[in-house]
Amino acid sequence: MKESQERERAVIVGLITRETPSWRVEDYLDELEQLADTAGAEVIERVVQERERRDPAFMIGRGKAEELARTARYQDADLIIFDDDLTPAQAKNIEKLCGVKIVDRSALILDIFAKHARTREARTQVELAQLQYLLPRLTGQWRHLERQVGGIGVRGPGETQLEVDRRLVRKRVAVLQKELEKIAGQREIRRKNRRDFFKAALVGYTNVGKSTLLNALTEAGVLVEDRLFATLDATVRTLPMDNRRRLLLIDTVGFIRKLPHHLVASFKSTLEESADADLLLHVIDISHPNFGEQMNVVDKVLKELNLGGRPVLKVFNKIDQFDQSGVVARLRETEQPCVFVSAARGIGLPQLVERLAEFADAAFVTDELVLPLEKASRVPKLYEVVEVLNTSYGEEEMAVQIRFARQEERRVRSQVAKILQMDEEDGSAHE
Repeated sequence: MKESQERERAVIVGLITRETPSWRVEDYLDELEQLADTAGAEVIERVVQERERRDPAFMIGRGKAEELARTARYQDADLIIFDDDLTPAQAKNIEKLCGVKIVDRSALILDIFAKHARTREARTQVELAQLQYLLPRLTGQWRHLERQVGGIGVRGPGETQLEVDRRLVRKRVAVLQKELEKIAGQREIRRKNRRDFFKAALVGYTNVGKSTLLNALTEAGVLVEDRLFATLDATVRTLPMDNRRRLLLIDTVGFIRKLPHHLVASFKSTLEESADADLLLHVIDISHPNFGEQMNVVDKVLKELNLGGRPVLKVFNKIDQFDQSGVVARLRETEQPCVFVSAARGIGLPQLVERLAEFADAAFVTDELVLPLEKASRVPKLYEVVEVLNTSYGEEEMAVQIRFARQEERRVRSQVAKILQMDEEDGSAHE
């Protein structure tokens, strides 16, 4: 009971237009209610307005905004959450009319991200996204912004506090962007060290069970909650495979409908883990009534990240909560390659591992180099460009078994050839 009293009381607002029918708005509001719950608010009322288009001043129109203000007062609400992003003017007008805190979808998601950020990278990305969101909304936020700053060193027309604040925000944004570039460089070094691994990134809509699947396959111990955006940081774990190379599984932040572009941009370095993957595991909650639309959202975001052409294995999760065999049969035909699992109950995981092994085998080339013994001094150099699996020696020759990524075959074979020719070139020079 105490927790309920501490939670903020929220009214959520949706807008029906020609482009967004009523059933979809209700579905969006269901998701918005989950977001509000994750952020720590209790939704006490829903308000839905139908209009031809958005009102430039009040989003839902002045009349409906006045009705919203009365509802907020009657329900003793602490805040009003809009499912769509508000312009700075709309937010200012509605807050002045209603007298309570106004939050839009982007601000709510940013608040959740800030709540769940644990690592230095995640906190840096969240702060950057928050400042980029705040910058165009500084006008009229605080009364002191209208004062002029004067005094020694600031002669002439002076500079408003608003301009000072904007300059400070832009300066801080520049610092954060440099910090993320530095972190991205560190990530690049780690990725180079993983060159000999097959890498599969778990992508998907938020709360579809990616972290549960990662834990089931690798005992990673990643936090699992039935809430949106429970996992924010990329997590990398090793999946040992019998008589095969080790495989890396990468868990990433979940996607969501109407994900703001500035959020995607701010989290680009985290999502770059997916860009480095050899395979994308698109995890889908088949028990969700709108899993098809969630699949489309993920596909759209992947295209925005230039990952649309990456190999994808669809993993339909929570099959234990879905009993429509006809739908499953159709998906087996139309969504190949795919597997059906229950990460929570361990159903279908051996089949998933087997499919991962097939992809891993197909992604790498194994070859054997037969060299005269006088070239043995070149073998240490091979370790720099390929994975050396085994080396065996005969009386006059040696055999070196190597493995490398198929997509890098041309480059690798060229580098290997140069390494093996170095002895001949050195010998010619000595002659």
